[in-house]
Amino acid sequence: MSTATVHCVRHGQVDNPDGVIYGRLPGFGLTELGHQMAERLGEYFADHNLVYLVSSPLLRAQETIAPIAAKFPELEVVLDERVIETANKFQGIDLGWHYTNLLKPSNLWKLHNPLQPSWGEPYPQIVTRMRDAIKDAARHANDAEAVIVSHELPIFITRRAVEHKPFMHDPRKRNTRLASVTSFHYVNGSLVNITYNEPAGDLVPHSNDSGYRPGQ
Repeated sequence: MSTATVHCVRHGQVDNPDGVIYGRLPGFGLTELGHQMAERLGEYFADHNLVYLVSSPLLRAQETIAPIAAKFPELEVVLDERVIETANKFQGIDLGWHYTNLLKPSNLWKLHNPLQPSWGEPYPQIVTRMRDAIKDAARHANDAEAVIVSHELPIFITRRAVEHKPFMHDPRKRNTRLASVTSFHYVNGSLVNITYNEPAGDLVPHSNDSGYRPGQ
């Protein structure tokens, strides 16, 4: 029997003082707190049997995987476009607290089909590229483990797909917090279980405001 575990890690807190949807824009590295989250991830994985490391090419993901890679200097970090952030037509826009800026006519038309979604990369396309990357990582991690540092929505929507849950959801209730670890467990090449951990959960800011701000 062969086993493999692929840990899909969300990056740490992003330095985004203007609260814009940063999407795939260049820059947008981690805050000081985000770097603390990344260090916590490095400690969390230090005793794991990691043999394969993958990162989204975006800066925040590369900064998050750096402390993990430092614990495994013999491993090269593979940059994989398949695990990048989702494309988003609101990229560069500040949606405001409680999404108030969505009510502007210039933005409302982008919301005509939430099932696709019409404002960004189609959910099935996200799932296809993420599942391919996860399966490739599982093949590299035969009887071992791999880490993929990616982004909130790609990880979350892929989990919903493999658990046969609908794509429609409330983005404020995604179970993919900053620096969280969603682990896909394989036996003989077949996915048998998914687990979820928050090694830096005590570092994630808590707010009584139900508004959503990117990077928080």
